[in-house]
Amino acid sequence: MPVSPTQRVLSPDDVVDFVRSSFGPDRRVADCGPLSGGGFAAVWWVRLDGERPGAGRVAPGHRDVVLKVAPPPTARLLRYETDLLAAEARYFRLVAERAPQVPVPPVLHHGRDRRLGEWLVTGRLPGRALPDLDGDDGPVRADLGAATAALHRVTGDRFGYDAGRTGGATWSAAFTAMIDDLIADAVDWQVPLPVPPQRLRALVTRHGEVLDTVRRPALLHFDCWDGNVLADRDADGAYRMCGLVDGERFLYGDPLLDLVSPLLFRRAEDEPTHPFLRGYAEATGVPLAFDDGARRRLTLYRMHLHLLMTSEMPSRGITPKNDPGRHTLLAELLDRDLVELAAD
Repeated sequence: MPVSPTQRVLSPDDVVDFVRSSFGPDRRVADCGPLSGGGFAAVWWVRLDGERPGAGRVAPGHRDVVLKVAPPPTARLLRYETDLLAAEARYFRLVAERAPQVPVPPVLHHGRDRRLGEWLVTGRLPGRALPDLDGDDGPVRADLGAATAALHRVTGDRFGYDAGRTGGATWSAAFTAMIDDLIADAVDWQVPLPVPPQRLRALVTRHGEVLDTVRRPALLHFDCWDGNVLADRDADGAYRMCGLVDGERFLYGDPLLDLVSPLLFRRAEDEPTHPFLRGYAEATGVPLAFDDGARRRLTLYRMHLHLLMTSEMPSRGITPKNDPGRHTLLAELLDRDLVELAAD
């Protein structure tokens, strides 16, 4: 059974089909297996055999690749999850061109056809995810802060998601539209919310002025939780960041939005010396200032993330029965966010 209803069930034979469709009929799979940690697409690691004359070529040095397969056409998705694999391919290519110091996987193939559906093949980066490290992870988090600052120097041509998806000419318009999509998803899936939808919209509208202090649409990864950050030991034996993956949820907006996921279920404004924030400030050369406006925006962005995580639960097969702790935690966090926003 898949981890969630959006994940396709793959077999090694399926992986062979995807590899052949990506690199030609002579390219062979030496070994493969599923990767865990995500809940949207099916993801497998693949080791390709060595190059042979006439075989379909992969970029030199990429015998180890990652195959990501989009959800089946029958899967119900959230509104913002439209064409996420294509978005991920665009993101990795954009970062490689505009912020090459940020280690993202190289895109080797993005395919789509009637028989196989949609899939993405990237190079497999070295290292392990942050939760799997067995030593000091402070330098890795500082590296992530510096990498995030580099991403934020890239500017988009409008706020929100790219390629004609939800967005707007101003940050308040884009953010409001993103919240409206999540509210509509919650209604469609009959997800209980702590307050009526109109109350949520009213709170966002109430803080529209502070959102519009953001004038530049910065490139945001959005999903920089620990599982998407890879690290390996350097020559001195210290862990350092060597990869940032899962960029399909990227958008353009307020850089403060990217301070939420790296401190998941915590508050950046309460931890100014956190290694991630220190690395970010050192890379920008400007101390982070959490004034009243920044604090209100951060509360809005936590509300957005907690609303997203709440609205997506049915689509991932998560119920109060099989994961009561997640339901309880998100309900408490979302309620706290709304109380803070109502008091401001």
